[in-house]
Amino acid sequence: MDQPASSLSRRDLLKLGGTALAVGSAASLGSPQPALAQTPKRGGTFRLRSHVAPLHFDPHQTIAFSTMIPLSFAYSRLVKVKGGSAVVPGTQPVENDLAESWERQGDTVYVFKLKKGVRWHNKPPVNGRELTAEDVRYTYERFLTIKGNPNRTVLGMVDKVEAPDKYTVKFTLSEPNAWFIDRLASTTTWIVARECVEQFGDLKKPESVVGTGPWMLQRYEPNVRISFARHPNYFVAGLPHADGVEITLSPDPAAGFAAFLSGEYDFGPEYGMVVRRSDLDVAQSRIKGLGTRDYIVLFGGYTSMKIDQEPFKDVRVRRAFAMAQDWHEVLETNAWSMGKGAPNPLIPATLKEWSIPIGQLPAEGRALYEFDPKAAKKLLAEAGHPNGIKVPIETTPGYGPDWMDAVQVALRNWKEAGIEGDLKLKEYGAFVTSAVFGKFDKMILTLRGLTTDPDNYFVQFMPGEPLNSSGVNDPKLTEMIKLQRRTFDEKKRRDIVWDIQRYVSQTVYYGYGPSVSAVGAWMPYVKNFGPNIGHDYGGRLMVAWLDK
Repeated sequence: MDQPASSLSRRDLLKLGGTALAVGSAASLGSPQPALAQTPKRGGTFRLRSHVAPLHFDPHQTIAFSTMIPLSFAYSRLVKVKGGSAVVPGTQPVENDLAESWERQGDTVYVFKLKKGVRWHNKPPVNGRELTAEDVRYTYERFLTIKGNPNRTVLGMVDKVEAPDKYTVKFTLSEPNAWFIDRLASTTTWIVARECVEQFGDLKKPESVVGTGPWMLQRYEPNVRISFARHPNYFVAGLPHADGVEITLSPDPAAGFAAFLSGEYDFGPEYGMVVRRSDLDVAQSRIKGLGTRDYIVLFGGYTSMKIDQEPFKDVRVRRAFAMAQDWHEVLETNAWSMGKGAPNPLIPATLKEWSIPIGQLPAEGRALYEFDPKAAKKLLAEAGHPNGIKVPIETTPGYGPDWMDAVQVALRNWKEAGIEGDLKLKEYGAFVTSAVFGKFDKMILTLRGLTTDPDNYFVQFMPGEPLNSSGVNDPKLTEMIKLQRRTFDEKKRRDIVWDIQRYVSQTVYYGYGPSVSAVGAWMPYVKNFGPNIGHDYGGRLMVAWLDK
């Protein structure tokens, strides 16, 4: 590339695709700081901030990130994403967790051998007993059969789970799915204990959080803090290095940043252990040797519309909404990014191998990313709305003030095209348990980025899936999605995935906002830490340590 990304025009960036922005921003800040030459130190407590309290603690009853983040410290799964300073943000290298090994037999059978001697936390009602294959079988039976599990689709391809012996688990799928191992690495697939479900009725209470993970939930003070203590019998020798983790629940970003500057937190105070780019100069001047790294976040805004109702039955109206959104302004006005980030097609741009560059979309698809309110007005007129339209739009302020800034940009952009948005604000808990599952009037603005495997982003197009909030029923698209799932050759699968993204850029069943380029930040005494996408804070901190 002859020019740095910061000097390219918007049209040039669209031709190159989102990765040009990702590369340009990644070069502007810190690179990984390997701690391989140092001997890890034991002790201390990691201190973090979260701006949202957990809805509850049952991973089979919510999609909320505010629940999954704390659970990542206490639970384990069969496989996980590798942590450490050498892992490149946006990549998801999968490694064994509770599994000692696994193999695929044919296209639909997977057999896992468990590590022996894995101990549950020594807390009632499980009391430190050994984990067995029956625990795994029970977990996934509950996952698949409990009423209302919004995460069920993650393992929806599983037909049967068996425990042939104490340390063997066998999965039989209803149809081939090349993403199955990636799905098992999701932060919704934690192994839970039957005793906890039987004693507490569900897993919503903090007392029910008894896992096999690196730390044990010690105390939960609602809306104040969550405290964890080291699991002394953790199954990976020498880990975790830190004796504890403390998450402070604080909704005020200004107070969070002030606390970070004063040394109350070891990591950037925003989601993903990030410091706002607007605060970066101050942070670097006050904290000498601050560790930083740029990365494109997984999450980004998206719009869902009732496509079986007016006015969204007409694809011209859906296209008008997309063309009247200025992703560039969203990034420029966002305190996290200050203009740095990437436009998103269907697959988020940070998943570089699978996300198609915007420049390789068909002409109709590329046009959605060229802010053009005049063209949007023309489309509305052609669709029978020469005087514009008024549409109720639902969202939640629970995502934070930066999200609401992006919402205001969208409303202002749409108004230029003759679209008046009647904004209706919903409480966070109510919104993520209803609106994102299609229980809304006409349209919602929300965030996506729950999972890190590309296939999960196709769920919103599958008939009958709870997350198909727009009500898509497109047989051609459904077959394309199923085809890539049964294609084990990675290159051929990627070709199909790119074709799907080309197709949906023309049908516009959903609209996609950009993802910011964020700045992961950590104190200079934190070693072997690398920021990454997803909710697995525990997996990333398990291998880090405090050098003080």
